[in-house]
Amino acid sequence: MKFILDHIFLIAIAALSGGALLFPALAQRGKKASPQAVTLLINRGKATIVDVRDAAAFAEGHLPDAKNIPASELDNRKGELDKFKNRTAIVVCQKGARAFGAAKKLEAAGFADVVVLEGGIEAWKTQGLPITK
Repeated sequence: MKFILDHIFLIAIAALSGGALLFPALAQRGKKASPQAVTLLINRGKATIVDVRDAAAFAEGHLPDAKNIPASELDNRKGELDKFKNRTAIVVCQKGARAFGAAKKLEAAGFADVVVLEGGIEAWKTQGLPITK
């Protein structure tokens, strides 16, 4: 007990730094799917792919049949996806981090099942899966 009281400042710093390391892992809430799981969803025909990268990145290569709605325009353009609300929405970005914010917006708009491609388009390319230009 004396040790804890004598070193409370150091213990507090250790606890705060540990919390700071865990925060990014805990902050990304939502469903994630590996490229293989996304492939299964696409092959079953029960998924809509929403690519939230900008138009230039989308033009360089994207998942087949993906719809490009940049994350900055999602609030204004999510009405374009209303007819797909009963399907699984797969949200794709470059590396998988930006897609979580877009996924939350789609869930708030009434999409029942929203999944983020884990690792984004980079993971998709790493697996050697098809890209459309």
